[in-house]
Amino acid sequence: MAIFDLNVNGARRRVDVLPDTPLLWVLRDALNLVGTKYGCGIAQCGACTVHLGDAAVRSCSIPVSSVGNLPVTTIEGLSADGSHPVQQAWLEHDVPQCGYCQAGQIMSAAALLKKNPRVTDEEIDRGMQGNICRCGTYLRIRAAVKTAAEGMQ
Repeated sequence: MAIFDLNVNGARRRVDVLPDTPLLWVLRDALNLVGTKYGCGIAQCGACTVHLGDAAVRSCSIPVSSVGNLPVTTIEGLSADGSHPVQQAWLEHDVPQCGYCQAGQIMSAAALLKKNPRVTDEEIDRGMQGNICRCGTYLRIRAAVKTAAEGMQ
């Protein structure tokens, strides 16, 4: 076991875990931030997406020892009241069906739009690639990303 001081959602959090513990399990089990979901465990589905610094990463494949001083943002930290433009657009376009993948989808979209709020359809498709929606709401996801982009410009 080892002590790690993490910056999670703007707060310093101390955890005592094995260095190779995936960030996903630190967030869910040690910090009780359960909005980040376990999907596949091999960084292929995107359900576990969080921000590490400004980058969208798959937390199931990031060992806590590699986080360092980079801030971690989870779906709970994107906005305290659901007012982030991506979250608002998701509601406006009624994106979720089962909802399981949506935290990862939202976190990927937010990171994409932070880098480039004037995205094209092709850039949205590329930026959201690897986020799997079993319900197939990809057209609504793209529409929501476009709406959020307009709100961020």
